[in-house]
Amino acid sequence: MSTSPWWSPHRHDDRRPLLLARNRIGARLRQWFAGHDFVEVETGILQLSPGNETHLHAFSTELCAPDSTRSQRYLRTSPEFSCKKLLAAGERRIFDFARVFRNRERGPLHSPEFTLLEWYRAEEPYDVLMQDCAALLAEAATAAGTARFCFRDRAMDPFAPPERLTVAQAFERYAGIDLLATLSAPKPDREALAAAARSSGIRVAEDDSWGDVFSRILVERIEPNLGLGRACILDAYPAVQSALARPMPADPRVAERFELYACGVELANGFGELNDAVEQRTRLTQEMAEKERIYGESYPLDEDFLQALGAMPAASGIALGFDRLVMLATGAARIEQVLWTPVVDPGG
Repeated sequence: MSTSPWWSPHRHDDRRPLLLARNRIGARLRQWFAGHDFVEVETGILQLSPGNETHLHAFSTELCAPDSTRSQRYLRTSPEFSCKKLLAAGERRIFDFARVFRNRERGPLHSPEFTLLEWYRAEEPYDVLMQDCAALLAEAATAAGTARFCFRDRAMDPFAPPERLTVAQAFERYAGIDLLATLSAPKPDREALAAAARSSGIRVAEDDSWGDVFSRILVERIEPNLGLGRACILDAYPAVQSALARPMPADPRVAERFELYACGVELANGFGELNDAVEQRTRLTQEMAEKERIYGESYPLDEDFLQALGAMPAASGIALGFDRLVMLATGAARIEQVLWTPVVDPGG
């Protein structure tokens, strides 16, 4: 028996309380940002480059000029490049409820089209973003009328102060792996991490890179333990996994990058933003070379972004999955339950 379409009145009736909660949460977060001197911006969706992270996949299209000249464009995977251009233009505190698009992504926590809430602070340290995250969790819970976030069999208190844990501490605690010992110069020690992973009972394929092994350990052993009882800030990511973040001054093996977890779900990804245009070009070029190696495709660099980066002040920035936040605040099991008009699967 086929499932009724999302617009069937009975299905919409089931989803409507969650959708109204979504609206209340969005309104409450906008009030919070306005109260903290942020300006809401609306950045463009159609871009020359959708972003240059190895494992993000974009939707492509064509721009046809009045003279019939055609050029390739992409639907953005993030508003990040545009937001940083606005920082270069002189904006100080900005936020964007941005519709973004990512191909090859579908599941309970993934939709090809979704909303990222991104915000940026010029001349402010990235630690401040962690305080923002704690405040926004509480604001979302208040708007939803709940004192408990949940996803499947995991729950947490959105009003409790988040735990702060470095990635290295998490690897030691949950996998028994000394991660920093594998971050040797000039490149990570793939064999050392692979051996540690196998000793911990994690499968490693012969063609796995250091990054592949890192990601498998993170997904299998670390993430399920994060954000239980209270939110968790997973801080100090390996620099090789942080193409857009500044290195830590005290230890350049790791970067000013953190992720926010709640109920085992990754909610946000924050950076002390790299604003060295030469270094950024090198890193993004490496990311696209790796993408070409793995997937047989790559995306162009946004030269306008790289030019603007040279004029951008020191800044911190973060992207939060707004739909996931609504899911946790309402207890929804799938992302489609909190999207007003979900993407329809082929034949569905």
